[in-house]
Amino acid sequence: MEIGIDSFAARFSDNAAAALSDRDAMFQLLERMEHADRADLDVFGIGEHHRKGFLDSAPSHILAAAASRTKKIKLASAVTVLSAIDPVRAFQNFATLDLISDGRAEMVVGRGSFTDAFPLFGYKLDDYDDLFTEKLDLLLRIRDEEFVTWSGKFRPAMKNQPVYPRPLQEKLPIWLGVGGTPQSFVRAGALGLPLMVAIIGGETHRFRPLVDLYREAGRKAGHAPEKLTVGLHSLGYVGKTTGEAIDDFYPGYAASMTKIGKERGWPPMTKQQFLAQAGPTGALLVGSPEEVADKILRHAAALGGVSRLTFQMDSAEVPHDKLMRAIDLIGAKVKPLVNA
Repeated sequence: MEIGIDSFAARFSDNAAAALSDRDAMFQLLERMEHADRADLDVFGIGEHHRKGFLDSAPSHILAAAASRTKKIKLASAVTVLSAIDPVRAFQNFATLDLISDGRAEMVVGRGSFTDAFPLFGYKLDDYDDLFTEKLDLLLRIRDEEFVTWSGKFRPAMKNQPVYPRPLQEKLPIWLGVGGTPQSFVRAGALGLPLMVAIIGGETHRFRPLVDLYREAGRKAGHAPEKLTVGLHSLGYVGKTTGEAIDDFYPGYAASMTKIGKERGWPPMTKQQFLAQAGPTGALLVGSPEEVADKILRHAAALGGVSRLTFQMDSAEVPHDKLMRAIDLIGAKVKPLVNA
């Protein structure tokens, strides 16, 4: 199993006077990406948001900066909000990243968990699904064909137009990032795309029926089982002991989830809710290396097999030095335990 990190470059403190400057936060993020490479992690993903409190509105720029400072680690989006960007430009950005990184670029495309990008770039929320479906179709066409003939509803048609540059990899990896919508799982299976499932709450095993939908749709479409790979994106953090991990992660996690919850009508996060989520079947991967490794294996078994697991740690605004130590623990202990 590949083990990695995802980051939203999140600053839920809204850059208050007591918080780090955006410049310092970005420099620390790049340092963590470089450190993850040295720790032998497999992938580092950068999300995409267009709101205060996040520094990841241009993820390909962050990934390109990291490419010059790393050697082996794969560099991915987590996710590219495809509904709000032109697929031609998205492909060009990541093809360029692939050249800069010597063939280490990947895309995880999805619709995102916030809707800020739609009004910002002049799109209507009523077109939420149609936009993504059409743009994904064009992106895959560009990935597979140098000269593209295509027509759709939301952008001008293309008639035998080439798209450059081409990536170093023969076929740029494109994953479909999904939440809990059955149609998204079926779409990924029918297209034969690898699936990245974001499970940030609830119990991981409850997603098994959706993953089964994905695999069944892929089988019906004629895709080989080994092509239908599943990745898992989870909120988590690793400390030397479970108590240390909880003490480090809970305060910031509770603050950020409570803040987001106000927008979505959720009640404030409580310690009891957190501990339930961090328990044996909950979605949070918070604990000692041994406990987290065991939980990853249980989650992988519950979903019928997982090929990639990424930790999303910065949602809790844990200090940089502690995130660096967590990366060390993931690389030195969690990854070997999972793959033993």
